[in-house]
Amino acid sequence: MIWADGRLQDGPLLAIAAGDRGLTLADGLFETILVARGRPHRLDEHLGRLAAGAAVLRFAAPLDEVRAAVLALAATEPGRAALRVTVTRGAGARGLALPAVPQPTVFGSIAPFDTGLVFRPVTLATSAIRRNEQSPLSRVKSLAYMDNVLALAEAVDAGAGDALLLNTAGRVACTSAGNLFAVVDGVLATPPVEDGVLPGIARAELLAAGRIAGLAVAERSLSPADLAAASAVFSTNSLRLVTPVTAIDGRAVEDRAGIAAAALALLQRGVDAVAAGGEPLVS
Repeated sequence: MIWADGRLQDGPLLAIAAGDRGLTLADGLFETILVARGRPHRLDEHLGRLAAGAAVLRFAAPLDEVRAAVLALAATEPGRAALRVTVTRGAGARGLALPAVPQPTVFGSIAPFDTGLVFRPVTLATSAIRRNEQSPLSRVKSLAYMDNVLALAEAVDAGAGDALLLNTAGRVACTSAGNLFAVVDGVLATPPVEDGVLPGIARAELLAAGRIAGLAVAERSLSPADLAAASAVFSTNSLRLVTPVTAIDGRAVEDRAGIAAAALALLQRGVDAVAAGGEPLVS
């Protein structure tokens, strides 16, 4: 069953059970998908991540149902839009034990996306909240998102635009809602998944490109000192694509070579290609 702000007319609005484990235990996953001209961008990759995340949580996501719902919902928005699809394990008895036969709940929503958020610069403040790289939830798009919510609030209270999250070993992990890239020693580097990083869709696209603006793109662990010495820093996610970082904890970052702009151009070409009915430029 799909709930989609009343926009899907072939079924009733979904009444979520009070015992749904997504509500009671954050037992579920979500994906946020960019829609351009009625077409969801990188849908196969989002579904693949959803399936992998569900396997980590030990249930099977109903991918055919999710795909059909996403396509139908995306078709309701002719412009740039943000589509969110949520899959929970479904209702269960009280307690923590996994239901023997999960019956997943699926629901989604869509809303116009403000393109002015794309490439809007941001400052970062290092959060006291740490990303737990030992937790299986660090590599899935879990509904348990309050660490990110509180880290962002902490950063805003400090006068920054977003949070920089380190992991429990003190290595760089991510921002509150994006993957981090930094130019360090002539390489455009992004932390590996093992450091508590969500395998982002835009992140994967940049890694697949291999080189951006003449720089090799690679996964490697980053320290706060690496960021302090970086000649460019930016974050990525599926909606905003690229967000340039202009300062970290009050220290200015200047991207004189325009690396972030080159990364944006690559991702935007892929979005435009899919919106026109073609395939992504980088697979």
